Amino acid sequence: MLTTFLAASRDRKRLQEILAVLARMGLGTLVQRLGLGALPRGLGGTAAPDLPMPERTRRALESLGPVFVKLGQILSTRGDLLPPDWTSALERLQADVPPVSWETIGPRIAEDLGADPMEVFAQFDRTPLAAGSIAQVHRARLKDGTLVVVKALRPGIKRTIDADLRLLAHAAAEVERRSPEIARFRPREIVRHLAGALREELDLAVEGRNCEALAANFEGDETVVFPQVHWELSTERVLVQGFVEGIRPARDGRIEAAGLDGRLIARRGADAFLRMVLVDGLFHADPHPGNLLAMAGNRVGFIDLGSVGRVGDKRRGQLLRFVRAVVRGDGAALSSVLVDWSLDGDLDLGSLDAATDAFIARHGSGSLDLARAVGDLMAMARECRLTLPSDLVLLFKALATADGVMKRLDPTFDAIDVAKPLVLEAMRGRIAPRALRRRAEGMAIELGGVLEDAPSLVKLLLNRLRRGRLSVDIRLSGTEDATKRIERAAARIAIAIVIAAFALGISPTLMESGPTIREVPAAALAGLAVVIVGVLWLAGDRFLR
Repeated sequence: MLTTFLAASRDRKRLQEILAVLARMGLGTLVQRLGLGALPRGLGGTAAPDLPMPERTRRALESLGPVFVKLGQILSTRGDLLPPDWTSALERLQADVPPVSWETIGPRIAEDLGADPMEVFAQFDRTPLAAGSIAQVHRARLKDGTLVVVKALRPGIKRTIDADLRLLAHAAAEVERRSPEIARFRPREIVRHLAGALREELDLAVEGRNCEALAANFEGDETVVFPQVHWELSTERVLVQGFVEGIRPARDGRIEAAGLDGRLIARRGADAFLRMVLVDGLFHADPHPGNLLAMAGNRVGFIDLGSVGRVGDKRRGQLLRFVRAVVRGDGAALSSVLVDWSLDGDLDLGSLDAATDAFIARHGSGSLDLARAVGDLMAMARECRLTLPSDLVLLFKALATADGVMKRLDPTFDAIDVAKPLVLEAMRGRIAPRALRRRAEGMAIELGGVLEDAPSLVKLLLNRLRRGRLSVDIRLSGTEDATKRIERAAARIAIAIVIAAFALGISPTLMESGPTIREVPAAALAGLAVVIVGVLWLAGDRFLR
């Protein structure tokens, strides 16, 4: 299949390069296991045949460039899908690429600046300060003396990334179609997440806007620093930002030698990161030691903001419930949150309850090692066949990374100690009058949509009942209390139908009772009946236990 599904496309040459690397690394078995057919013969011998498959896969991904490196990095966070030997191998992925020569990248920078960099800046270092697979960074000084960094995309990188993303999208769709077992891992969603992340990184103006949005959330807090964006010199391909001077977190004595308080910086950094997640809903998605700096005055600097995560209001509420469950040692509450998060409806709730109780026993008291807790959470999800959304996996990985950085600054750092006051503050914020009013308005809009759709839904339901085409699919994950579950569900349906019928049945009487009631549309009453059915269905357990 691999040799034919895009044989006539513009990406044929790139496809052949990918196939050659896969063949050289001896990954034919993996390709067949994914349901993608067999690799063509005659593409070369196998390199390092004695290495385990996860290690050969890591090397292949590194050879294939930024898209595949990024894919591997995303998969390395999916402990809910992959076993530890795979995630540990993929965690070692490095985009080890040489910098682009000045002769190649210099004209591109000049094109975007509108003049030679040597004329625009008072000083410009042609030797890169850092180089990655997508962009490289040069140090410079503005004519007013301000130190800046100039980040520039590698020439031609967008064309290569677009081709690779097209190939991966086709492959993911084919895998999902051919393999029901792998389809559970939602490969197309993973590729969509990868494409979104890479396309943001290919537009450096997005990084500039991310930086300004995060800085605005911390306006007035002098303990947290973000680079200043110089928009007059920036484009989609070149970003000019203020140089943030600081020390990378490490246990090498440099922070203490500089007269800084590592413990205070760790607390401030953790407080800032948790505030991003739990309060603001916009967070640095890659807070590794190179992107978080200890600065003079015991301040914390966040740099390289090309990758950010976003947490909606509903997700923040779930996260607060999750953290509160861990802090309180409440296994039942934790199990409830995980069920809300699961993308797979085929769950063994008994096994999940037992697993969450064991998780709470390990992590619900004393100080919390976030990296270990996240690893155990992913293992629990994998064992219970609980597939987590991509945005949550990104968040948990970022939390674990940030926790590791804080422990470099302060070996005694305790994430729970920092999280408790923030959780209380965020929960108070969610029940504040303004927040409640905003959610009520949202619910009213949603309810209005339900009422508008109710007549069509009722007609469809009645039509299917007349034709005998309405079916109910009941799945039992175990035999325990199966009879009680069925009885409770039947009683819940019966009560809901009786009350809905009552609401619909009284509508003619109501409409004869006076001019005010007469103005109430029958569709609205039908909608109300549907809402009653839904409310009773959701709340039935409490009434019928």
